[in-house]
Amino acid sequence: MKPLFILLLIFLSSLSIRVYAQITGQISGTVTMVDGRPLASGSVSLIELSKTTLTDEHGHYAFNDIAPGTYTVKIQVLGAAEKDLQVKVTAGQTSTADYQFPKENVTALQEVTVSGNKNRFSKKESVYIARLPLKNLENPQVYNSVSKELIQEQMAVDLGSISKNVPGAGIPMIANQGRVTFRSRGFETEPNARNGVAGAAFASIDPANLERVEAIKGPSATLFGTSVSSSYGGLYNRVTKKPYNGFGGEVAYFGGSWNFNRITWDVNTPVNADKTALFRLNGATSFEKSFQDLGFTNSVSLAPSFSYQITDRLSLLLDVEFGQAKGTSVVRFNPFTGYKTPTTLSIADMGFPYKKTFLSNDLVYSTQMLNIFAQLNYKISEKWTSQTIISRARSTINGYITALNGKAATTISPQVIVGNTSFIATDLQQNFIGDFKIGNHRNRVVGGLDYYNNSNSFDRVTVNLPAVDFINVPSTYRVSRFKIDSLTSKGTLRKENNGDDTYAAYISDVFNITDRLLVMGSIRVDRYQYHGVYNITTGVTAGGLGAGGIQAGPYGQTAISHKSGLVYELFKDQLSVFGNYMNGFFNKSGVAADGGHFKPEHANQLEFGVKSDVLDHRLVGTVSYYDIRVANVLRPDPNDPNNYSVQDGTQLSRGVEVDLTANPFPGLNIVAGYAYNNSKFTKADPSVNGLRPALSGPANTYNLWISYRLPAGDLKGLGMGFGANAGSSSYQTNTVTTKIVIPSYTLLDASIFYDQPKYRIGFKVDNLTSEKAWSVRLTPQAPARFIGSMSLKF
Repeated sequence: MKPLFILLLIFLSSLSIRVYAQITGQISGTVTMVDGRPLASGSVSLIELSKTTLTDEHGHYAFNDIAPGTYTVKIQVLGAAEKDLQVKVTAGQTSTADYQFPKENVTALQEVTVSGNKNRFSKKESVYIARLPLKNLENPQVYNSVSKELIQEQMAVDLGSISKNVPGAGIPMIANQGRVTFRSRGFETEPNARNGVAGAAFASIDPANLERVEAIKGPSATLFGTSVSSSYGGLYNRVTKKPYNGFGGEVAYFGGSWNFNRITWDVNTPVNADKTALFRLNGATSFEKSFQDLGFTNSVSLAPSFSYQITDRLSLLLDVEFGQAKGTSVVRFNPFTGYKTPTTLSIADMGFPYKKTFLSNDLVYSTQMLNIFAQLNYKISEKWTSQTIISRARSTINGYITALNGKAATTISPQVIVGNTSFIATDLQQNFIGDFKIGNHRNRVVGGLDYYNNSNSFDRVTVNLPAVDFINVPSTYRVSRFKIDSLTSKGTLRKENNGDDTYAAYISDVFNITDRLLVMGSIRVDRYQYHGVYNITTGVTAGGLGAGGIQAGPYGQTAISHKSGLVYELFKDQLSVFGNYMNGFFNKSGVAADGGHFKPEHANQLEFGVKSDVLDHRLVGTVSYYDIRVANVLRPDPNDPNNYSVQDGTQLSRGVEVDLTANPFPGLNIVAGYAYNNSKFTKADPSVNGLRPALSGPANTYNLWISYRLPAGDLKGLGMGFGANAGSSSYQTNTVTTKIVIPSYTLLDASIFYDQPKYRIGFKVDNLTSEKAWSVRLTPQAPARFIGSMSLKF
């Protein structure tokens, strides 16, 4: 009897569902942009029923089980006018309400999925560069963009591999905690911006969560400040993957040389029936031994993100990065430089062993990183948007950090830092973004307030060991954890806290004089308050160090930076000429002979060039010339160099950059770049005056990636790629008495892959010829590295 009752319930339920479906209807449609491409994550509302949903990757949306009647479908997207569509619903039928935007929407362009064979790697549009809906051809600033499509094709498993596609980046410098630093226009630049705001990470950053990497060139303090580690050469912005409306994902395995094992995952799903709440989880875990005699890294990262379309005007994005790593320090070799007569040496000829670390695998560091990013967007009106951002970044480092310091021509003294270091940064921003007309002249404006707090703590000891001959190393030589721990009581203690606050206000306007002629004007006022260094051991608060180690007290500095630019489109949306004049600054501490404090150091850049996007996006490129002049540089006081500083130093950096992506015919894609940089101190300490700064990287660098995939046929998706990166010689040390030369290099890569809708198989070789190369810290680079991968898509 009971089974019959259950069957009756099932029959009645299915009957009621069919009857209900016959007395209700459905509304569906597709939203596309002006060029016909689908608009993803667009807000679509049914006004009468207060229902909201989001378009999926194909621009499709749907409302089910709607009672017959007439309804209003409202399409609401940032950066565009809202649109109301009248729809009549009939029982048992589907009513269609499609919409195509009549104008280009740059805010939405960055979310477009790249598909097909047409210039897969030329995705340049971004709202982060100018913090405005501004196309690349309209932007007077130069930037390079490395998309996830290129990252995937090159099987790039670390940030250093990704930077191969950025002109002028050079060989990445890996610090002892796994964090990576690049060169940009002769200056050191770190990837410490995340989604356009501060996202500092003093640890390794896994690329599994990256949608793309944007290399923004030139002093960028006006819109970004100095809190995101922008340098005079520019800054690197990490754009993270965002949730989308749909279920899907990918799981991949990578295996290769030196016991390299890596698993990545990417899972996305809606979490409510209306599909207004979306969740995505990216993550990775990796293990690899060093190609040298000792050394390893082991890491795991998790990157959950959540988006919620709260109303048709209000949306929330919550984005988290968590990373944990354990490993040994890479080799950092600081050669002996105390020669009395002019001496020039090449690291290639010094006899320093390429595959030896001199330390041991029990001298391990561990890092933990947690970055939290929340953004609230509210569409105030058709012309104005409010953007509220909270970013919190924390990095901690525990364990052993190492370096090898030269004591004579062929001897080194290992140095080990033992203990804990913590960095915490908080960034709060409120921006108002407008797009409106005054008369017939379009204005795109962003105005904002920015508060940044930085807090650091150190509890560590520096231990220096006896010197050893690095050419004739005793077979029993080993620096162990036990040996280091036994010497910490005699080491140099650093037990302190320091911190600072920055308060800033900025405004930027892009004004259309005509449809083709645009002018940009931006200004920032920045108040920096340094709280000094609190010595936990002595209980004394002091400030920055002067030239002779004299402490300067806490201080405050006010800086004003500017950015201006001019763009003229010779051919609308195809070819433009541009020029910019930009400023950057850094707050400086120290002691002057008269006891006064110093002004912020600053740099001005003058740049002009050409941008193109022609042949239906098949040829996209930038050619530019820049001139950067740094002033207010601190240098030792000639009258008392051991105790005081003067602020009259200057530095020059000028050069040419070329960035090109091309798709000459279906299936063939080319990414190429060239950077020339001429840097020198123009007024500095006599030991370096007139010379190229050490650590500024090669004067000439080249990058190339060529790939071809079959666009049709039974083997559609089968492809291969070839890459090359080259750089001229550079300096680790460059003074009038000592020059440590890093030789030129040419690194070749190759890959083969088979990419299908449900899976992907790839094989890659980095540094095909096992070329010996070094970073600016004289870290040896790996010889030929083989990696195979397989990913499953769903």
